[in-house]
Amino acid sequence: MLYILIWLIVLVLSAVFFYKAAGSLSLFTPNLISISFYYSFLITSFIGSLLIVLGIDHFYMMNKLDHQEYRLIGFIVVCFAMVFFPLTMFLVSKLAGFDAPKEFKTYLEKPIESAFNRKTEFYFLFAALSLISILAVMYTMLKTNQVPLFSLLKGAGGEELAKLRIDAGRNFSGNVLIRNIFAVALTPLLSIIAYVYSVKTRELKWRLLFLALFFSAILINVYDLAKSPVLFYLIMFILVRIYIGKTKFNAAKFIFVGSTGVLLLLFMYVFIFGQSNISSYLSYSTGPIGRIILSQIAPMFLHLDFFGNSVPFLNGASLPSSIIGLFDMNQVRSARVVMELAYPENVAAGIAGVLNTLYVAEAYANFGYIGIVAGTIYIAALVQVLYICFIRLPKNPVFLSLFIYFTINIPRTLVGGFTDFLFNPIWFLLTFLFVGILLFIRVRIDLTAYFKRLREN
Repeated sequence: MLYILIWLIVLVLSAVFFYKAAGSLSLFTPNLISISFYYSFLITSFIGSLLIVLGIDHFYMMNKLDHQEYRLIGFIVVCFAMVFFPLTMFLVSKLAGFDAPKEFKTYLEKPIESAFNRKTEFYFLFAALSLISILAVMYTMLKTNQVPLFSLLKGAGGEELAKLRIDAGRNFSGNVLIRNIFAVALTPLLSIIAYVYSVKTRELKWRLLFLALFFSAILINVYDLAKSPVLFYLIMFILVRIYIGKTKFNAAKFIFVGSTGVLLLLFMYVFIFGQSNISSYLSYSTGPIGRIILSQIAPMFLHLDFFGNSVPFLNGASLPSSIIGLFDMNQVRSARVVMELAYPENVAAGIAGVLNTLYVAEAYANFGYIGIVAGTIYIAALVQVLYICFIRLPKNPVFLSLFIYFTINIPRTLVGGFTDFLFNPIWFLLTFLFVGILLFIRVRIDLTAYFKRLREN
């Protein structure tokens, strides 16, 4: 009963601080902070932590726990993150003079602006970049030894598909940067930008370009049969339609979209992975429900148990390779170490990858409890600064699409690791690329106008 009371108190405090940082926790107008609250913290972390500390999780992964006291320690860590993460964001807002409810509401009501007057020049640059992206998708298909999606269509079974999924990610024979940056990351973002331009201009060229990018983005999100990427990609479209005023959510629409997502997940489990045991879908510890509320947070408890006991702390070995390379260190991701310790037989069989979880786990694996505290303050401040910047930037198709991209990818990264927030080359390159294009064309337009005035004088 005590744990349930603590859980409820923490939930209320967390919701209050998240609301003050976001400006809205409405399910009908999602934003970067509210999605982080509902997805990264509440649903995939906080609910499961209560079941685990009460000892009623009945989750297979918790059988790997060597020291049962980490059920309580892990619960305390999650409670700490639930309160101090949004509290840090709220304090950053106060320092920046950010009135979250007012400024978020104003942003939603803003019309879409043009990035500049000369659209043709930008279109040709964008079309060239889109061609590179589409070619990168084709390159990824060609350099993947066996594309899991194609194997599924040929009738491959669940265990074989599981091996192919791991192989597609870890044994890619092509250039990983081309795949990760130009195919996986860039294609969905380009499709969102093209969609906004097609809605704003209603020009056929933008609509055709959007269709080409949309189908390429769907392909790159499903080719390895991962369940979540395509769902998050479709959510990006819902968000962008809300932000440009084309869709207004209500209870009926929300239930319809949620039900469609659940049916899509069930389809993947039944027809792709051959899991047809109906009882597993109704249990909170197995099937899709267990995958959502327990399998994302359970590895955090294993991190706390293993590091410092079974294996030494990584002491920064998980930091970006560009940083640790200066100290002649090899990068080691804690999620991979935990998988190797918990399921060595699956790793040896080639059907296990990593055990990603809430960011506090990797922070702890590297720097102990100090890492959890420092990591929470750092990531929360960074996320809130990004949120404030996007809310205050002009609402043109490029900045809006980048905002949508980060709105989806930051919550996913929060349950993927800690070090990706220190230096994420994909985020940096995408931002630099589009901001650079906008600045280049803007400077070119200004210089052209300046020289034109000189000639007239």
